[in-house]
Amino acid sequence: MKRLFIYLVALLPLVYLSIRLFIFENVNDPIKYIYTITGATATVILFFSIIISLIKEKINLMKYRKEVGFLGFFYSFLHLLNFIIFDASFDLLFILEQTLEKPFIYLGMIAFFILLFMAITSTKLLFKKYNKYHRFVYLSLILITIHWIMAQKSLNIEQIIYIIMILVIGYYKLYQYILRNNRLNN
Repeated sequence: MKRLFIYLVALLPLVYLSIRLFIFENVNDPIKYIYTITGATATVILFFSIIISLIKEKINLMKYRKEVGFLGFFYSFLHLLNFIIFDASFDLLFILEQTLEKPFIYLGMIAFFILLFMAITSTKLLFKKYNKYHRFVYLSLILITIHWIMAQKSLNIEQIIYIIMILVIGYYKLYQYILRNNRLNN
């Protein structure tokens, strides 16, 4: 039942996006709107998946982390598909040129490929072998935030909040690492 709730909540932005695009049809720039909804949703879900790991001693939601991570990947995949299908019209040369010319695009691509690697290696068999590489989720979080700031060409309050959250998460992970090492050394 809780998993169903997670999926229903996670799919609400997609429902909202579809209603705005196809029923109300009151979106001035549909491509930009799809970027905004899919990108913001992927980022929020990614933050939530990281927070699940950080609070596992207080509230154990670890059994839902994989689904939450896959949902974040799903929205990042929709974000990339928007670029490939609607923005680039499947023009591989355009995609390559834009990726090389615009730093925010290649940062987004790098973040996407990190998430893709994590999605592929999240099976039980592969996770045992590659779980140490799943720490790259923190790098993808940083890249996604930089990607977002560069794409907007300005810094707004939401982005400042994300930067603060990244710093808090980084500090907390460092604190956990120091505590863990102190316990091992004593």
